[in-house]
Amino acid sequence: MSYPNFHFENSVWKRGYGLVAGLDEVGRGAFAGPVVSGCVVFERNFSKNKNSIFATQKLNGIKIDDSKKLSAKQREEASNWIKENALTWGIGEASAREIDKLGIVKATNRAMRRAIGNANQRLHDPIQFLLIDAFYLPYAKGIPRPVKRKRRHKVNEKWRSNLSSGLQKAIVKGDEKSYSIAAASIVAKVYRDDLMVKLGRKNKYRKYAWGKNVGYGTRSHRDAIKKLGINVYHRRSFCKIIG
Repeated sequence: MSYPNFHFENSVWKRGYGLVAGLDEVGRGAFAGPVVSGCVVFERNFSKNKNSIFATQKLNGIKIDDSKKLSAKQREEASNWIKENALTWGIGEASAREIDKLGIVKATNRAMRRAIGNANQRLHDPIQFLLIDAFYLPYAKGIPRPVKRKRRHKVNEKWRSNLSSGLQKAIVKGDEKSYSIAAASIVAKVYRDDLMVKLGRKNKYRKYAWGKNVGYGTRSHRDAIKKLGINVYHRRSFCKIIG
């Protein structure tokens, strides 16, 4: 079984970019609650450090992997470890109201930009390069843009799709391949789950069982919506499909 590693980070570090961030989102398909993005930056050549995850994993059993593959306890332990050992980390969210107004794609992009901004607050210099799960982030403010080099009147092919967005790489199933992206998915998942559990404890939201479904469209959640209707934390555009 393969686990996320620093292959992509190392390839970017070798090009001279020291501040490389992994970026991922959670809650994209939920019926209630925000979409949340995590952003994590590890120190350059972190995998060679004696305090790296490779040493910690053997000592404490900490796992850094796609957040969906970890138990709630494993995610909690990993999130605490990431916050203590990463160079910086950040969280960004877009509310249910923003999702209804902008659509899930633009709202997700907004959450990611906020996560980058939050992570940058803990740094002296801004993030230089983004590794993102599956897609490019349009208009990533503060991320330097690649230099156009003329070669037979063509832009280098690997930068063609993201010249306007700054230096970044989209990695399919990135949370299974990149440590930084996997770490971002973990901190985002733990933050969002905790948020939904706390909301679910309030009397007026208790019957939606957010403590168990964290806002996703389970059968019990759908039944509660049919019976009680929606509230301010529900995504109206998503709940329309419930008959």
